[in-house]
Amino acid sequence: MSTSPIRFISGTSSLGTLLLAFSANGLCAMLLGDDLATLEHDLARRFPGQPTPQRDEALLPELEKTLRYLDNPLAALDLPLDLTGSAFQRRVWEALRQIPAGKTISYQEIARQLGQPNAFRAVANACGANPLAVIVPCHRVVRQDGSLGGYRWGLERKRQLLAREAQQ
Repeated sequence: MSTSPIRFISGTSSLGTLLLAFSANGLCAMLLGDDLATLEHDLARRFPGQPTPQRDEALLPELEKTLRYLDNPLAALDLPLDLTGSAFQRRVWEALRQIPAGKTISYQEIARQLGQPNAFRAVANACGANPLAVIVPCHRVVRQDGSLGGYRWGLERKRQLLAREAQQ
């Protein structure tokens, strides 16, 4: 990743506080939480050795576009993405982006799709490391028995997202 500063904007969404961060290459983090200070700390932790991320109100159009997307998950979100992770994480995240809204898949099924059927824990870890909440839809991944399992952004948000998509 370049050393150009990470720029961010935040707002309130139907899922709580939303923070969007952009590198020179595109959206590099979409974080959900209950308070902005925690999200800003998480953002800085994700980019060690980089200049402190800077708030940029010029990103308001991207924030508004993302808020509309959160309320209508069948809509397209046309933003360039800058997904930084290991090769395995990026493969998992790409597989997640192929899951249609309203559908779920197990960690084990994703591992099988990737040709590594015993890597379901690594798939779960990649989901937990996902920097783009909702856009990389790790909320659509469930345990083998169909239970929700964990969710980096909170199980209540996972329930909300799945219910919203099921209604669409």
